[in-house]
Amino acid sequence: MRDVVEIGLGKTAQRGYHLDDIAIVPTRRTRDVDDVSTAWQLDAYKFGIPCVAHPSDATMSPATVAELGKAGGLGILNVEGLWTRYEDPSKQLLSLKDSASPTATLQELYSEPIKPELIAERVREIRSHDVTVAVRVSPQHTLKLAPVILDAGVDLLVIQGTLVSAEHVSTVDEPLNLKEFIADLDLPVIVGGCTNYQTALHLMRTGAAGVIVGIGADDLSSTDNVLGIRVPMATAIADAAAARRDYLDETGGRYVHLIADGDVHTSGDIAKALACGADAVMLGMPLTLMANTPAGGLWWHPSASHPKLPRGHVGSIEDAHPVPLEKLLFGPSDDASGSLNLFGGVKRAMAKCGYRDLKEFQRVGLMLDR
Repeated sequence: MRDVVEIGLGKTAQRGYHLDDIAIVPTRRTRDVDDVSTAWQLDAYKFGIPCVAHPSDATMSPATVAELGKAGGLGILNVEGLWTRYEDPSKQLLSLKDSASPTATLQELYSEPIKPELIAERVREIRSHDVTVAVRVSPQHTLKLAPVILDAGVDLLVIQGTLVSAEHVSTVDEPLNLKEFIADLDLPVIVGGCTNYQTALHLMRTGAAGVIVGIGADDLSSTDNVLGIRVPMATAIADAAAARRDYLDETGGRYVHLIADGDVHTSGDIAKALACGADAVMLGMPLTLMANTPAGGLWWHPSASHPKLPRGHVGSIEDAHPVPLEKLLFGPSDDASGSLNLFGGVKRAMAKCGYRDLKEFQRVGLMLDR
């Protein structure tokens, strides 16, 4: 039974847990790390590691999307970002480093109109590297940009906002009907974020191949301060996993992948997110350690450039030094914080608990230790 706390005579609240609140409990068996696989598959697309890049212009350019794809992950380009507004956004990205007001600068940079021809050009750039092509669009711009995106020939479409529901109510605009939209497509769609069982189940019923769980919160996010919304990720993932189990029974076997987005900083965080039921994690700020990122180590969440209500700051990881992507993902590491060798650490955690693959690892025991 869910732990419900009375916070006053007229209101109760459900207790939720963050990834920091839980610990993985090894079982009676251990396994050789070389016998462990971190591979997963979404529809027809196979990936060597459960890593999905957050579609921020700070880390994801056509070049870095391709680099991550070749390393076994899934890079996602934001088709509402700087790469589809400017022919070469290098100058604009450089201006952020010296800006006295980074948020105002971001708002100004993102006021440039999106150029449809650049969407097709960026997709061609990524396609030329022979990796899975995935792009992100916000729910409010999906209907407008979908024809251009689909004509460009992407493999995966990601419809992502801070919060996404299967039923958006509006008396001003024609809302996006996710179920009808996805039914008309012949490519897999990932949608989110969501924060609870009910929303996750409704998003699964739209026909989505994957659901993003969480709101992408990190050290620079201000969604809590601006909107009062904070997501305890361990509980959110576990709730969405329960929705997936019920949807699996409801449909007679249709499996929807869960991608955890938020509160993930180290290899231990990734392992705990997978243990709670996620199939992959969406990495944002941790990828700023990657050498040759577009913004040179700066990070911002896509919502940080909102023209009226920004929710995030421009910043970087303190005392960070750029490293090759190979070292960031697979080591070797000379840093004991868990911020390097991210998926080498995950493999080691799986081996210590005796599991061969990610699906098995979702059954690992957990304990509250805070």
